[in-house]
Amino acid sequence: MASTFTDLNGRCITLEQTHHSPLCREFTILSPKMSLRSVLGYTAAVWLTAYAIFYHTQNTSVLSASIVLTLVGMILHLHLFKIDQESMLIIGSIGVQMNTLYASGRESVRFIEMKKVKDIVINEAIYMSAKPRLDCLSQVYRSCQEILQQTQEEQ
Repeated sequence: MASTFTDLNGRCITLEQTHHSPLCREFTILSPKMSLRSVLGYTAAVWLTAYAIFYHTQNTSVLSASIVLTLVGMILHLHLFKIDQESMLIIGSIGVQMNTLYASGRESVRFIEMKKVKDIVINEAIYMSAKPRLDCLSQVYRSCQEILQQTQEEQ
């Protein structure tokens, strides 16, 4: 089941919920892809500024530095900050697995055993990765609480 929400910047994000069993659910938030228009706009702005500085100073290192800084900046942004997809798989008897897929293809996976989980807190205000709004986070939180309650009742 997929629902469309907006992130804090007003862009559309998609929340996909998969119910594998009563005690196993997966939540995936898909962020919008990076806009080629914005990348070209930022690149053009940096290079035009560098060219204006070069025009006044006649120093060619300004142009070289702007090209290198733009490329390094884009690579770092794609590898460290631009998140395409975040998912959380909660299995009542085993644990919680959280995956983050970055635009560069890098993936970060974290797993927490269920015996170490007392409650689930959504700390999106700290990490601010996919930046979903409260209505999206509330759905995920309620579903997680249902699984935790069922798991605690079975123990």
